[in-house]
Amino acid sequence: MKLLLASDIHGSLLAAHQVREAFEKEQADYLVFLGDVMYHGPRNPLPDEYDPAKVAKLLNEMKEKIIAVRGNCDSEVDQTLLDFPMTAEYQNIPLSSGKLFATHGHIFDPTPKLTDIPRSVGGGDIFAFGHIHLPILEVNEVGVLILNPGSAALPKEGHPATYAVIDENRVEIKTFDGVVYREYVR
Repeated sequence: MKLLLASDIHGSLLAAHQVREAFEKEQADYLVFLGDVMYHGPRNPLPDEYDPAKVAKLLNEMKEKIIAVRGNCDSEVDQTLLDFPMTAEYQNIPLSSGKLFATHGHIFDPTPKLTDIPRSVGGGDIFAFGHIHLPILEVNEVGVLILNPGSAALPKEGHPATYAVIDENRVEIKTFDGVVYREYVR
């Protein structure tokens, strides 16, 4: 199974199109959204082509292929526009080896100490989160791969807009022009 992970599009139609195009190009089985799909949030600038209603329409066209979690900028009213659920705080997705724990990062946050993760996540698993708009790909001391695909619309600290791909033996963070930005071979 091949997964494409994206986070923090914050209502950007441009970013939503880029995510969808990457999903099709990568020929992924599922698109995993790690939150902050619709609203830009009070601390963020308006992203390029800000249009949450059109973002919802675009994503609803591929609703059968989306697994999503709620971000801190997502609300119940956003869910009324979407034909796929995005109110869960996390998702556990089985992989051929281990599992993927997908969350936004505002409730379950591995960044203060890489050991601050739920006890159900163990060695060989992947802990994926968004929220901080920074690409991260590193293994913690107990063997959990910590993955943040970065932000599709509002990247921080000079990083480009990115997404991640999880395949059988490889995890990659890529720019939207297809360049591998970070890579981990499992």
